[in-house]
Parts: sequence; structure tokens; C-alpha cells
Amino acid sequence: MVYQVGKTLFTLSDLRMLLKHLVLLALLSINLFSQEWKVDPTWLHRYVPALNQGGDLSAMPCRHKPIFGEGDTESRNMISVARFEEVTLAPHGNCQSTLNDREEQIYFVLEGKADLHYSDQTYQMRTNDFTYLPPGAKHSIGNSSEHSVRVLVMGFKIPASISMTPSSLSRPKIVNLQDVKEETVEGHPTSVLYKLLVGPRTGKRDSIDDAYVVTSLFWMDFAPGGTNFPHHHQSAEEIYLVLDGDGVMVAGGGTDGIEGRHPAKAGDAYYFRPNCTVGFYNQKRPGAKAHILAVRSRIPLSLDGD
Repeated sequence: MVYQVGKTLFTLSDLRMLLKHLVLLALLSINLFSQEWKVDPTWLHRYVPALNQGGDLSAMPCRHKPIFGEGDTESRNMISVARFEEVTLAPHGNCQSTLNDREEQIYFVLEGKADLHYSDQTYQMRTNDFTYLPPGAKHSIGNSSEHSVRVLVMGFKIPASISMTPSSLSRPKIVNLQDVKEETVEGHPTSVLYKLLVGPRTGKRDSIDDAYVVTSLFWMDFAPGGTNFPHHHQSAEEIYLVLDGDGVMVAGGGTDGIEGRHPAKAGDAYYFRPNCTVGFYNQKRPGAKAHILAVRSRIPLSLDGD
């Protein structure tokens, strides 16, 4: 039997073959579209010791290891986080000076003795020292010792909607972690003690209260079986870096309220988007301790939309 479509004649088998091809083309186009579409993750995980730092310290005396933000493959997910990286300096090595008009930074010395070059002065920093560096201040990090140095560098973008004033810091305030008292924080269980390191310019509780975007850089000391209770922040990004110990990290979860739980150990770093469930459970065995360095930065609510 022959069918006429317009001015073209088709047999029944021709029509069946044409219909089959049309269906296949439709399915193929849907499949291609689904392959190209990628949903941004609500949290990211990196195991810092396994990340590529690139180059040899003898050839590159200042090596940057991107963890989150600039240099990371998924930096586009960040809103206020500009960089979260580990910098390693060889003996007598120096990093290039930087000056950021709308980015505030925090340095935390993980290991060794570092030289902080701030404006035209040099200041000594040692293991567990931290400092806040305001936007518009020229600074860099160096190493005049005979041993390598590791520094955690955190940077946060200051949106145009936030008005800034010239920094009144003639010299950076450098504080050591050991000089900050441990304390409980209202609304959190007593099985976790906090050290409040850096906070906002309007604050009075932190060791350094000078930040525009950073709402809190803090240290958590978990007792055996301790937890900070899983929670979320509507208008803030957060990063956890496990410095020692091991336990269970809470990152996200399902619509049924079940937490997403992931084994965590020293060297694990987690980034949490706004509204992502975040928390940590330390192991319950006697003597089990865990310490986490965490930083939280606020985002404008107008940017936290679809």
C-alpha cells in the first residue's frame, strides 16, 4: 500500500522507518541535553595531602596548593570564597607580593616560622599564628629559616554593595592559637570547645574583629563522642579543615531529614554552600580527640537565588 504525504509517496514500511528515526533523534537529543547539564554540588570534599601542589620546591620556592576557590576545578561554585589554599615555602623562599582592592585575607601558619611582609615592614609568625589582612594592604609571605613553611591562605571577596573604609591597621595583629581561650558557645553542646579567632568589624568576641565578609574563623576541640549538632546557615558559606583526629562529617542529606554522613580524617577539607547541612561527630572511644579549623563567610542574600 502506498501513502502520499504532500507530493511524496511512501510505502507503509517507509513510514515505519521514518517514524523510528524520528523517535531515535528525539531520544538522542534528550540524552545529549542531559549529558551537558550539570547541577552544582551543595558541598565539596578535598583530601589535602593528595592534591597536586605542582613543581619542585627547589625550582619553585613558593608553591600554591588550591583546595577551594581560585585554582580549583570547581571554583565557579564559590560565592564569597576567593581562595582557600595551602602555600609551602622552601627555606629562604618568598612569595610574590599581592594587593587586593576588594578581597580580605587570613593567614594561618600550619608549620614553621614565616615572615609576613606587610606594607614596608616585616613581622615574624610561627606555627599556629594567625592574622587578618585587610583589602588594599600590600602583603606577602616569606621564609628566612632553614626549614620549609606551610601557611593556610584564605581569601574572601567583598561585594560592591559593602562600603569599605581605609584600613586603620598600621600593623597587622598577629595572635597565636595557644593564647586564645577555649569556651563553649551558646546554642551548641558542651562536648565541643571553641576558640574564636577572627570575626566581623562589628563584633567584640573574637581575638581579631576586623573582617567585612568573614563572620567567624574558629577552632573546634571535640571531646570523645562530641558533636556540634548538624545545622545549616542560610546566608553563609563554610569550610571545615580536619587538622587531627577522625570521625564522621555531616555534609548535606535527603528530603527525609537523614544526614549525609562521611568518614573524615586529618587532611579532609569540606566546603558547604548556603543552606547545606553541616556538622561533625567525633569517635566515642576513650581519649578520642579531634580538632577542626573552620571559617564562615556571609553572602549577600540577593546573590543566594536561582
